[in-house]
Amino acid sequence: MERISEFVDAGIINERDTQVTMLFTFNDGHHQHAPATILIRGNPIPNHEQPVRLERLKAQLLAENHTLRQSRPYPRKWVAAVHDVGYLSFLETAHSRWKAFQDSQGGTDRKPTDDLIQAHVFSHYSSREKPSSIQGQVGYYLSGGSCPVDAGTWKAALGSVDTALGAADLILEGGARHAYALCRPPGHHAYADLAGGFCYLNNAAVAANYLADRLGRVAILDVDAHHGNGTQSIFYERDDVHFVSVHGDPNVLFPFYAGYAHERGKGAGLGYNLNLPLPLGTEDEAFLAAVREGMQSVSNYGPEALVISLGFDAYRGDPAAGLAVGTEGFEAMGRLIGEFPGPVLLIQEGGYVVEKLADNLRAFLKGFLGQRQ
Repeated sequence: MERISEFVDAGIINERDTQVTMLFTFNDGHHQHAPATILIRGNPIPNHEQPVRLERLKAQLLAENHTLRQSRPYPRKWVAAVHDVGYLSFLETAHSRWKAFQDSQGGTDRKPTDDLIQAHVFSHYSSREKPSSIQGQVGYYLSGGSCPVDAGTWKAALGSVDTALGAADLILEGGARHAYALCRPPGHHAYADLAGGFCYLNNAAVAANYLADRLGRVAILDVDAHHGNGTQSIFYERDDVHFVSVHGDPNVLFPFYAGYAHERGKGAGLGYNLNLPLPLGTEDEAFLAAVREGMQSVSNYGPEALVISLGFDAYRGDPAAGLAVGTEGFEAMGRLIGEFPGPVLLIQEGGYVVEKLADNLRAFLKGFLGQRQ
């Protein structure tokens, strides 16, 4: 590094020439999923998880000369390895079945939003009998009003998984030290058999399982502002994938029912799950201390690869979260994560202050790639 700095100082090469670039994967099909509204506390509100999020991030990556790789289809077996087959069938057929059900009800006052699937009756954990009707399955497989299904949800979610697997292969087959999956819809709230929080298929879980199948031990660090409850559930009884999550206090922040510090894993997975919940309003210093603790846990585990569920919704003022991390905090977080000596796979999750997404990504990559250089 000293030698490169000497060349820069002497004007022999430009500083831009010394930058480490990122290979990133992307799927244009994400546009197919774009529900306009979600239900929060019983009220329809604008859906923050819109295609423009990903387009802003993509534009920033291209502006910095990072290299785009279009994703390709992968065998469904990698999705089925972490997701329930009945759940996958539901996602694939739900919209056509729902539309047929709505059409059967007749009436002339149908609105376009009537074809948007949003559950209104939910199953209880003590009575999980799966009905065959689409009305019942909607409440069985969708956990709340923030995971509506429209005509393009299934194809977009599959494309998002393909994006994650494609980035994993850049590491496995392409020899990249790091790669970035620009995924949408996000995935870390999706359980094996349940959608939630804008998430339908768990991109990080599918990619981590794919890497573990080939490399052995893998760690996941989730730095989205919300706990990665779906990812935790999928690996809760496994010791080959160590899951760590830094997030806002789930007692007062989605997903509410998981993400507490006492949740440490079960069976073979006991001790391989670490939650680091933070009070609402947490700023850079305390957030970074938790990330540092999470990275120490990853280091102690000694994985062959690290998967990052990368959210930018910890940013102060994000409408979907309650932390207060600044852009400088994301740069510092990038440096901490960049210290990992092995391959790192970045998987995009949340972040809903659209006008600040590019700045926060640029800051994160400055820290991350600067440390990897």
